[in-house]
Amino acid sequence: MNDVIVKTITRLIVPFVQVYGIFIILHGHVSPGGGFSGGALIGTSLILYTLVFGIKKGEKKFSHRASEFAESGGIFLYAFIGLLGIILAGTFLTNIGAGFPIGEPGTLFSAGMIPILMIGIGIKVASTMITLFHILIEEEAHDTH
Repeated sequence: MNDVIVKTITRLIVPFVQVYGIFIILHGHVSPGGGFSGGALIGTSLILYTLVFGIKKGEKKFSHRASEFAESGGIFLYAFIGLLGIILAGTFLTNIGAGFPIGEPGTLFSAGMIPILMIGIGIKVASTMITLFHILIEEEAHDTH
């Protein structure tokens, strides 16, 4: 795409969308949102960047390989926290019983392990969106040639 206005606006808006996505992920236990919606914002911002600037520049920002690695890492983080609940308290995803600090209700550092789970879900959702986008783009490239 050679539209200067679209490129300029994308360059300006993508960092703000990503910061807002991180905010939504981190505050998902005290406000509407969480890992899925924040991850969707982050993934969409990277897809927008790739659509506007092309696959080569998009790959430099967040490659298909990095996306696959992050996808595995997000689910691994979620499963690891769940297994900690089994090891420490006997039940998958046990929060208080596993000894996670609960903090003061309504604050950012509250809810024990739930913010950590939101981070894992956010990573998983964002990277899955990007992986699916790259798969579709690669299929399109192969179909046209």
